[in-house]
Amino acid sequence: MTQGFSVPLYLVGVGYRAALEDDPRGTTEGNSGKRLNMKLGFSHSVFVPIPAHIKAEVPLPTKILVSCTDKHQLGLFAAKVRSYRRPEPYKGKGVFVGDETIRIKQVKKK
Repeated sequence: MTQGFSVPLYLVGVGYRAALEDDPRGTTEGNSGKRLNMKLGFSHSVFVPIPAHIKAEVPLPTKILVSCTDKHQLGLFAAKVRSYRRPEPYKGKGVFVGDETIRIKQVKKK
């Protein structure tokens, strides 16, 4: 296999952004020495170390392009990133994997 698999991750929400940076802990076992720095609406930044077998790019502050030759490992990493801020059905904010869409619910009024 020469091409591998790739999945885009979209950060949807006001102030949600991501950046790729060097991990200050360096290259440890299983890690590539890079990490994702994401601002997801929390009072702190979320740091996700990138495994050695996964390649990540951030072409836009709201888009993360993740690629790997192993589809299963790619899915696990994408699910891990998505778990920090799952898409929520009332405002449609969160981390979306691929072309995932979510139906917006009607707000229940009294």
